[in-house]
Amino acid sequence: MIEVPVAARDAVPRLELPDWKDRFGLTAGITTRGPTGDYSLGLWSGTEPVGQALERWGAFRRAFTPGFSALILGRQVHGRDVRWQVPGAAGWIVLDGCDGHATREAGILLAVSVADCVPVYLIDPPSGALALLHAGWRGTAAGILEAGLSLLTARASAAPENIVMHCGISICGMCYEVGPEVILEVTGSHVEKPQRLDLRGELARRAHAAGVREVSRSPFCAAHHADRFHSHRASGGRAGRMIAYLGRALAGA
Repeated sequence: MIEVPVAARDAVPRLELPDWKDRFGLTAGITTRGPTGDYSLGLWSGTEPVGQALERWGAFRRAFTPGFSALILGRQVHGRDVRWQVPGAAGWIVLDGCDGHATREAGILLAVSVADCVPVYLIDPPSGALALLHAGWRGTAAGILEAGLSLLTARASAAPENIVMHCGISICGMCYEVGPEVILEVTGSHVEKPQRLDLRGELARRAHAAGVREVSRSPFCAAHHADRFHSHRASGGRAGRMIAYLGRALAGA
Protein backbone atom coordinates (compact mmCIF):
# COMPACT_ATOMS: atom_id res chain seq x y z
CA MET A 1 0.00 0.00 0.00
CA ILE A 2 1.27 3.46 -0.84
CA GLU A 3 0.37 6.94 0.36
CA VAL A 4 -0.45 9.29 -2.51
CA PRO A 5 -0.51 13.13 -2.70
CA VAL A 6 -3.75 14.97 -2.05
CA ALA A 7 -4.64 17.84 -4.38
CA ALA A 8 -5.02 20.14 -1.39
CA ARG A 9 -6.22 23.71 -1.81
CA ASP A 10 -5.87 24.39 1.90
CA ALA A 11 -2.07 24.88 2.16
CA VAL A 12 -1.59 21.63 4.11
CA PRO A 13 0.79 19.38 2.14
CA ARG A 14 -0.06 15.74 2.76
CA LEU A 15 -0.31 12.20 1.49
CA GLU A 16 -3.31 9.96 2.08
CA LEU A 17 -4.22 6.27 1.85
CA PRO A 18 -6.82 6.07 -0.95
CA ASP A 19 -7.36 2.38 -0.29
CA TRP A 20 -8.57 3.10 3.24
CA LYS A 21 -10.93 5.76 1.89
CA ASP A 22 -12.38 3.37 -0.67
CA ARG A 23 -12.55 0.27 1.53
CA PHE A 24 -13.42 1.70 4.93
CA GLY A 25 -14.64 5.27 4.35
CA LEU A 26 -11.77 6.62 6.44
CA THR A 27 -9.57 9.67 6.18
CA ALA A 28 -6.02 8.41 6.75
CA GLY A 29 -2.77 10.14 5.92
CA ILE A 30 0.25 12.17 6.96
CA THR A 31 1.57 15.67 6.36
CA THR A 32 4.83 16.23 4.47
CA ARG A 33 7.58 18.85 4.33
CA GLY A 34 5.79 20.56 1.47
CA PRO A 35 7.19 22.12 -1.71
CA THR A 36 9.55 24.45 0.17
CA GLY A 37 10.78 21.70 2.52
CA ASP A 38 10.08 23.56 5.75
CA TYR A 39 6.46 22.68 6.53
CA SER A 40 6.29 21.36 10.09
CA LEU A 41 3.62 20.95 12.75
CA GLY A 42 6.00 20.50 15.66
CA LEU A 43 4.64 22.02 18.86
CA TRP A 44 7.32 20.79 21.24
CA SER A 45 10.24 20.03 18.95
CA GLY A 46 11.76 23.50 19.29
CA THR A 47 12.56 23.62 15.57
CA GLU A 48 10.13 26.38 14.58
CA PRO A 49 8.52 29.44 16.19
CA VAL A 50 5.50 28.55 18.31
CA GLY A 51 3.38 31.15 16.56
CA GLN A 52 4.12 29.67 13.17
CA ALA A 53 3.36 26.16 14.39
CA LEU A 54 0.03 27.27 15.86
CA GLU A 55 -0.89 29.06 12.64
CA ARG A 56 -0.22 25.87 10.71
CA TRP A 57 -2.25 23.85 13.19
CA GLY A 58 -5.13 26.24 12.60
CA ALA A 59 -4.85 25.55 8.86
CA PHE A 60 -4.66 21.81 9.56
CA ARG A 61 -7.88 21.91 11.57
CA ARG A 62 -9.70 23.96 8.92
CA ALA A 63 -8.61 21.49 6.23
CA PHE A 64 -10.75 18.79 7.88
CA THR A 65 -13.79 20.95 8.65
CA PRO A 66 -16.73 20.29 8.66
CA GLY A 67 -16.09 16.54 8.56
CA PHE A 68 -14.45 16.48 11.98
CA SER A 69 -15.67 18.38 15.04
CA ALA A 70 -12.77 17.17 17.23
CA LEU A 71 -9.03 16.82 16.76
CA ILE A 72 -7.21 14.64 19.31
CA LEU A 73 -3.46 14.93 19.87
CA GLY A 74 -1.22 13.66 22.66
CA ARG A 75 1.86 15.15 24.25
CA GLN A 76 3.81 11.99 23.52
CA VAL A 77 6.21 10.28 25.93
CA HIS A 78 7.23 7.16 23.95
CA GLY A 79 5.03 5.02 26.17
CA ARG A 80 2.16 2.55 25.72
CA ASP A 81 -0.83 4.59 26.89
CA VAL A 82 -3.66 4.41 24.33
CA ARG A 83 -6.85 6.28 25.22
CA TRP A 84 -10.38 5.65 24.05
CA GLN A 85 -12.20 8.74 22.76
CA VAL A 86 -15.92 8.96 23.52
CA PRO A 87 -18.85 10.79 21.89
CA GLY A 88 -19.17 14.49 22.53
CA ALA A 89 -15.54 15.42 21.97
CA ALA A 90 -15.21 18.82 20.32
CA GLY A 91 -12.45 21.29 19.52
CA TRP A 92 -8.73 20.71 19.68
CA ILE A 93 -7.91 18.37 22.56
CA VAL A 94 -4.32 17.79 23.70
CA LEU A 95 -3.74 14.95 26.16
CA ASP A 96 -0.64 14.64 28.35
CA GLY A 97 1.42 11.44 28.37
CA CYS A 98 -0.51 9.74 25.59
CA ASP A 99 0.96 7.96 22.54
CA GLY A 100 -2.17 6.47 21.01
CA HIS A 101 -5.87 7.10 20.50
CA ALA A 102 -8.85 4.92 19.59
CA THR A 103 -12.54 5.47 18.90
CA ARG A 104 -15.54 4.19 16.98
CA GLU A 105 -17.16 7.62 16.70
CA ALA A 106 -17.42 9.63 13.50
CA GLY A 107 -16.20 13.21 13.56
CA ILE A 108 -13.13 12.57 15.72
CA LEU A 109 -9.81 12.98 13.93
CA LEU A 110 -6.99 11.15 15.72
CA ALA A 111 -3.46 12.51 15.30
CA VAL A 112 0.11 11.58 16.28
CA SER A 113 3.37 13.46 15.72
CA VAL A 114 6.25 11.64 14.00
CA ALA A 115 9.74 12.28 12.60
CA ASP A 116 11.13 8.70 12.26
CA CYS A 117 8.80 6.78 14.59
CA VAL A 118 6.10 4.63 13.01
CA PRO A 119 2.50 5.84 12.78
CA VAL A 120 0.41 2.69 13.13
CA TYR A 121 -3.10 2.80 11.66
CA LEU A 122 -5.62 0.19 12.84
CA ILE A 123 -9.21 -0.49 11.76
CA ASP A 124 -11.68 -3.17 12.79
CA PRO A 125 -14.13 -3.15 9.85
CA PRO A 126 -16.96 -5.12 11.53
CA SER A 127 -17.30 -2.66 14.42
CA GLY A 128 -15.93 0.47 12.76
CA ALA A 129 -13.48 0.97 15.64
CA LEU A 130 -10.09 2.45 14.77
CA ALA A 131 -6.85 3.45 16.43
CA LEU A 132 -3.74 5.47 15.65
CA LEU A 133 -0.47 4.81 17.49
CA HIS A 134 2.92 6.52 17.78
CA ALA A 135 5.47 3.68 17.85
CA GLY A 136 9.16 4.44 18.25
CA TRP A 137 11.53 1.81 19.60
CA ARG A 138 10.62 2.60 23.21
CA GLY A 139 6.90 2.42 22.58
CA THR A 140 7.28 -0.76 20.54
CA ALA A 141 9.32 -2.37 23.32
CA ALA A 142 6.77 -1.22 25.91
CA GLY A 143 3.96 -2.87 23.93
CA ILE A 144 1.97 0.04 22.50
CA LEU A 145 0.77 -2.11 19.59
CA GLU A 146 -0.45 -4.80 21.96
CA ALA A 147 -2.12 -2.10 24.10
CA GLY A 148 -3.92 -0.70 21.05
CA LEU A 149 -5.12 -4.12 19.94
CA SER A 150 -6.30 -4.94 23.46
CA LEU A 151 -8.26 -1.68 23.66
CA LEU A 152 -10.04 -2.42 20.39
CA THR A 153 -10.84 -5.89 21.69
CA ALA A 154 -12.14 -4.61 25.03
CA ARG A 155 -14.14 -1.63 23.80
CA ALA A 156 -15.38 -2.85 20.42
CA SER A 157 -15.22 -6.65 20.76
CA ALA A 158 -12.78 -6.64 17.85
CA ALA A 159 -11.33 -9.99 16.80
CA PRO A 160 -7.62 -9.71 15.92
CA GLU A 161 -8.08 -11.63 12.68
CA ASN A 162 -10.48 -8.94 11.44
CA ILE A 163 -8.20 -5.99 12.20
CA VAL A 164 -6.38 -4.31 9.33
CA MET A 165 -3.08 -2.56 10.07
CA HIS A 166 -0.84 -0.17 8.16
CA CYS A 167 2.64 0.90 9.25
CA GLY A 168 3.10 4.37 7.82
CA ILE A 169 6.00 6.58 6.81
CA SER A 170 8.96 6.22 9.17
CA ILE A 171 12.68 5.50 9.12
CA CYS A 172 13.51 2.19 7.44
CA GLY A 173 15.71 -0.59 8.79
CA MET A 174 18.61 0.26 6.46
CA CYS A 175 18.81 3.77 7.95
CA TYR A 176 18.23 2.90 11.59
CA GLU A 177 21.26 1.50 13.40
CA VAL A 178 20.88 1.10 17.17
CA GLY A 179 22.92 -0.28 20.05
CA PRO A 180 22.72 -3.81 21.50
CA GLU A 181 20.63 -2.56 24.42
CA VAL A 182 17.91 -1.32 22.04
CA ILE A 183 17.89 -4.58 20.08
CA LEU A 184 17.47 -6.46 23.36
CA GLU A 185 14.60 -4.21 24.52
CA VAL A 186 12.71 -4.42 21.23
CA THR A 187 13.34 -7.94 19.97
CA GLY A 188 14.66 -9.83 22.99
CA SER A 189 17.79 -10.78 21.04
CA HIS A 190 21.29 -10.54 22.49
CA VAL A 191 23.82 -8.99 20.12
CA GLU A 192 27.33 -7.72 20.72
CA LYS A 193 27.49 -4.71 18.42
CA PRO A 194 25.14 -2.13 16.85
CA GLN A 195 22.59 -3.54 14.45
CA ARG A 196 20.04 -2.18 12.02
CA LEU A 197 16.50 -2.26 13.37
CA ASP A 198 13.45 -2.51 11.12
CA LEU A 199 10.72 -1.12 13.36
CA ARG A 200 7.97 -1.63 10.81
CA GLY A 201 9.08 -5.23 10.40
CA GLU A 202 9.06 -5.76 14.17
CA LEU A 203 5.59 -4.24 14.49
CA ALA A 204 4.34 -6.47 11.67
CA ARG A 205 5.83 -9.51 13.42
CA ARG A 206 4.10 -8.56 16.66
CA ALA A 207 0.81 -7.98 14.88
CA HIS A 208 0.91 -11.39 13.20
CA ALA A 209 1.77 -12.99 16.55
CA ALA A 210 -1.33 -11.33 18.02
CA GLY A 211 -3.52 -12.76 15.27
CA VAL A 212 -3.71 -9.83 12.85
CA ARG A 213 -3.74 -11.18 9.31
CA GLU A 214 -3.64 -8.10 7.09
CA VAL A 215 -0.62 -5.82 7.59
CA SER A 216 0.80 -3.38 5.06
CA ARG A 217 3.82 -1.08 5.18
CA SER A 218 4.59 2.23 3.53
CA PRO A 219 7.38 2.02 0.94
CA PHE A 220 8.70 5.43 1.99
CA CYS A 221 11.57 6.05 4.41
CA ALA A 222 11.74 9.34 6.29
CA ALA A 223 15.54 9.33 6.07
CA HIS A 224 15.94 8.08 2.49
CA HIS A 225 13.36 10.63 1.37
CA ALA A 226 14.41 13.42 3.75
CA ASP A 227 13.59 16.01 1.08
CA ARG A 228 9.92 15.07 1.46
CA PHE A 229 9.64 13.95 5.08
CA HIS A 230 11.01 14.97 8.46
CA SER A 231 13.64 12.61 9.90
CA HIS A 232 15.09 13.21 13.35
CA ARG A 233 18.06 10.99 12.62
CA ALA A 234 18.83 12.24 9.11
CA SER A 235 18.68 15.87 10.29
CA GLY A 236 20.89 15.35 13.32
CA GLY A 237 18.01 16.18 15.65
CA ARG A 238 16.93 19.34 13.83
CA ALA A 239 13.88 17.91 12.08
CA GLY A 240 10.41 19.31 12.32
CA ARG A 241 7.37 17.09 12.81
CA MET A 242 4.82 15.44 10.55
CA ILE A 243 1.29 14.68 11.69
CA ALA A 244 -0.29 11.32 10.92
CA TYR A 245 -4.08 11.32 11.15
CA LEU A 246 -6.99 8.91 11.04
CA GLY A 247 -10.73 9.30 11.37
CA ARG A 248 -14.22 8.78 9.96
CA ALA A 249 -15.88 12.00 8.81
CA LEU A 250 -19.38 12.93 9.89
CA ALA A 251 -22.11 11.78 7.55
CA GLY A 252 -22.82 14.26 4.79
CA ALA A 253 -19.66 16.28 5.41
